[in-house]
Amino acid sequence: MPFFRPEAKAHLFRWREALAGGGLFVLGGWWLIGPGRLLTLPAIACMIAGLALIWIGIQRARFRSAGQGPGTVEVDEGQIAYFGPLTGGAVALREISRLSLDRAQHPAHWRLDQPGLAPVMIPVNAAGAEALFDAFATLPGLRTERMLAALQSQSKHPIVIWQRDSAISAQLSLH
Repeated sequence: MPFFRPEAKAHLFRWREALAGGGLFVLGGWWLIGPGRLLTLPAIACMIAGLALIWIGIQRARFRSAGQGPGTVEVDEGQIAYFGPLTGGAVALREISRLSLDRAQHPAHWRLDQPGLAPVMIPVNAAGAEALFDAFATLPGLRTERMLAALQSQSKHPIVIWQRDSAISAQLSLH
């Protein structure tokens, strides 16, 4: 007989970084009040690292979905590939000109536009879609909070999350 129900285990796994950060923060606090001044510097460092891990964990947990949607996503060496039952495609991170979230479809889809190619549409709940958080974070000037707010939004209109500056696009095409 398992100790946790599968739903509870999945929920805890979704928040794993934030929970680890909370544990690290508590450990640092315990060291700080415990043996006197012997562990003051490691305790403060541990508490700061715990707070950073909590912050990152909350952002990642807000981005994650159940992963039970159609298709699978792979992020490998600067390229995002989506293999779906009806569609698919690949796009290089360096070549993405626009990232948007299309909530008109069910489930919502990430739309990755690349000049000269058809857009790649990726369901937010596709298997492996949690890897997109790190991939999108590498886009210059992307505001993570805007992306997370768009995911939580109830609007049925497409939302442009990020768009490449035209000067940067011209420089990329020259090299």
